[in-house]
Amino acid sequence: MARVSLDGSTPAPDSEPAADRSRTWWRSAVFYQVYPRSFADSGDDGVGDLGGVRDRLGYLADLGVDALWICPVMCSPMADGGYDVSDPRDIDPLFGGMSAMNALITEAHARGIKITMDLVPNHTSDRHPWFAAALAAAPDSPERARYIFRDGRGAEGELPPNNWPSIFGGPAWTRVTEPDGRPGQWYLHLFAPEQPDLNWDNLEVVADFEQTLRFWLDRGVDGFRIDVAHGMAKPGDLPDLAEVNTKMLIHDDSDPRFNNPGVHDIHRGIRKVLDEYPHAVAIGEVWVDDNVRFGEYVRPDELHLAFNFRLAETPFDAAAVRESVHHSLAAVAEVGAPATWTLSNHDIEREVTRYGGGATGQARARAMLLVELALPGAVFLYNGSELGLPNVDDLPEDVLQDPVWERSGHTERGRDGCRVPMPWRGTTPPFGFTAGPDSWLPIPPEWAGLTVESQLRDPGSMLSLCRSAIELRCSRTEFAGDTVEWVDSAAPGVLVFRRPGGLVCVLNTTDEAIVLPPGELLLSSAPSADGRLAPNAAAWLV
Repeated sequence: MARVSLDGSTPAPDSEPAADRSRTWWRSAVFYQVYPRSFADSGDDGVGDLGGVRDRLGYLADLGVDALWICPVMCSPMADGGYDVSDPRDIDPLFGGMSAMNALITEAHARGIKITMDLVPNHTSDRHPWFAAALAAAPDSPERARYIFRDGRGAEGELPPNNWPSIFGGPAWTRVTEPDGRPGQWYLHLFAPEQPDLNWDNLEVVADFEQTLRFWLDRGVDGFRIDVAHGMAKPGDLPDLAEVNTKMLIHDDSDPRFNNPGVHDIHRGIRKVLDEYPHAVAIGEVWVDDNVRFGEYVRPDELHLAFNFRLAETPFDAAAVRESVHHSLAAVAEVGAPATWTLSNHDIEREVTRYGGGATGQARARAMLLVELALPGAVFLYNGSELGLPNVDDLPEDVLQDPVWERSGHTERGRDGCRVPMPWRGTTPPFGFTAGPDSWLPIPPEWAGLTVESQLRDPGSMLSLCRSAIELRCSRTEFAGDTVEWVDSAAPGVLVFRRPGGLVCVLNTTDEAIVLPPGELLLSSAPSADGRLAPNAAAWLV
């Protein structure tokens, strides 16, 4: 058997003192990602809000999650779904304002659920007061020094300062009109023009973000997901890309726009603030391929956790899944950090669709849910994944809102297909998501069989499977330990691994039923008979 360890040890289930466990709750937590616009609307405007999240805390408590990751709800013009922040220390009225956030924190904590917020330190909105001041100021002014302004190339400065593309399409630079009316400097925006990048070499930027961290931590927030955590530091000379390739965030360690060494001092500064709040966690969005460089983000003086997206990018194949798990564990092994696991989020095609769609995609998504929850470390479930929701890839063009749609010249539909609102009850849209007639993105009528209401009545549903799996993961000692042992005798197309506590997880990616290893069947993603596991299925044994 081959073993991969997170820290070189195999602690007993109860070896960590209770006080320490309360401070390291995040090491094995089940996080539930809430995309607020799409979770639940407490009113009738068709847009999800914090009141809707609060109304559904009972559902989330019954699901068994430890913490919520709430995508941005700060004040924003919503050019990119809230990731363009105009005031990082206030809640947008669209989501219910600060009173709604305070109420949510209080009630979630009363139910034993922690709250982590999405923060966006790489850029602001172009409606932020700082950017308005920068536009009104002169080149080389303190106001412009908070952002990344440069003179253009060409005889009249008519060309962008370099060839960097925006992640959303088009150039990563926009030219401004100076206060005197002349064409002037260019500002950098790795994403949309409405999202100018901040200059993290500027001490004002650093101090302001520290103020934002303390603002929310003092109000009871339990931590943060740091957006584009690998992108805040830019190389001083802003070199051209060797190859211009506009895509959503991908693993490309040669891209000078991301993963510059200076980012680690930024994260050390963030960690110093969080160390004043010992219960809190910082989770980075980190698209880095190399294991050593990935591990640098979760050294003891930097982030607590970092998203590793390998599993979400892996096909439904036993060998590929094993390779993904191995690399994900190896990436954090040398620094003693926990691994993280996710199969989807607000930027990634939903797993049911990614695994083939229809009944096959559903079966494979059920299987991978058990694999994910069997692994050591922290797990992140995207709202709706517990229902087995597919992507909606045929949304009418006139409802698409992702900036990718416009920036790509209507050649890429963007991420709206994975952001369609949750279906809660009833037989017709909007399925209890809102008291109004319509949701901000239309919910397909065929989701009637996927509603929370219908799945709660069905013990064989994806929701019932998810609830059972989380309960077992949190209550059984067989899930103890920070390692996995691979059973190398498994047949081709079959993955078997064992946790130190005794759990055995089996994944069958073949088209034939297989004989299960010896042991008591704890849970299976598909009906099991005569000691055999169905195709496209997974099982837990003890």
